[in-house]
Amino acid sequence: MFELFKEGFIKTFIRDNRYKVFVEGFKNTMIITITAAIIGIIIGVFVSLIHSLAENARDKHQTTFGAKCLMVFDKICTIYVAVMRGTPLAIQLMIMTFIIMGGFPNKVIVCCIAFGVNSGAYVSEVIRGGIASVDYGQTEAGRSLGLSQIGTLRLIVLPQAIKNILPALCNEAIAVLKETSICGLVSVVDLTRAGDLIRSRTMSPYFTLISVAIVYFILVYGLSKAVGRLERRLAQSDRH
Repeated sequence: MFELFKEGFIKTFIRDNRYKVFVEGFKNTMIITITAAIIGIIIGVFVSLIHSLAENARDKHQTTFGAKCLMVFDKICTIYVAVMRGTPLAIQLMIMTFIIMGGFPNKVIVCCIAFGVNSGAYVSEVIRGGIASVDYGQTEAGRSLGLSQIGTLRLIVLPQAIKNILPALCNEAIAVLKETSICGLVSVVDLTRAGDLIRSRTMSPYFTLISVAIVYFILVYGLSKAVGRLERRLAQSDRH
């Protein structure tokens, strides 16, 4: 048993410096995950704010030019969320790679943008739910203090909403990490693609694929534990 393990380890990682392929795949996976998560949060915050401001303008029956512009942007954001959530991520990735950014030399950057744009749709819904969970009296209190609508959202509502949705945002980052396994569709050497390349050279799928699965499990388990600890801390702070 030990000899089989030793032979598989040497053939997969040591021979011909194959570990370098795994290192490159791991690096690209982490770059895409972190960058896409940041892009997704930025887009998600923007879309959710547009929706909240437009909803407030509709409730007050505002007909100013600014209110009409908000309505238009809200419609665009609604279509964006519907498209991102209603089409497969793999198709979005290929459209971004071969059509929208066709010919762009750095496919890792393309993957970052594709995953970030997709994640932004889900993050926007998470943030919108977080904003809705904040009692409307908080908004009224902010307006009574003389804050503008945007100022009330930025200084009063969003800080409370983010505290409520932080675990959900972390779970979205975990989802992005696992979704990066499809980057091989556009010839990006991520962790999954690295394992596939090594498998084709060793002609032994067992050790290679199990090794990749273990790395993903360690990453996801570590992030899940961090999210769990964060949730417990937030629960303790709420009790106190």
